[in-house]
Amino acid sequence: MSTFTGNEKIAKVESRPIGRTVAYWIVTIVLAFSIALSGIGQLMRYGGNVDLVTDIGFPLYITNILGTWKLLGVITIVIPGFPRLKEWAYSGIFFLMTGAALSHVFAHDYGDGGFHVILPLFYAALGIASWALRPKSRRL
Repeated sequence: MSTFTGNEKIAKVESRPIGRTVAYWIVTIVLAFSIALSGIGQLMRYGGNVDLVTDIGFPLYITNILGTWKLLGVITIVIPGFPRLKEWAYSGIFFLMTGAALSHVFAHDYGDGGFHVILPLFYAALGIASWALRPKSRRL
């Protein structure tokens, strides 16, 4: 007969690397905040979002599609549960950001200092880091 004193649960919690959890949340919050702002800007067609997509040959309605998918992806990676959906959201963010960078490259629209290419690749890297650092409770 096993007796549970409560110390087993405390030991289990303390054995998690706190630095990894903190790193996960920092990276994920930066990623979520950045992608959410971008998605809201696209849905509102705020600032340079109109020129950003039309200058590389995309129709303006693409901002509605991209903005919606970005917000849904952010919600998915931040809320608890739904590990399979999180996998899809991380994949979507990766493909969206690398696709944006490549679209700007192919259109020869690099922005000042390559900003239109570097920023989406940075977001793709944040997505990979968030995915790799996620706790077991957020994995399949």
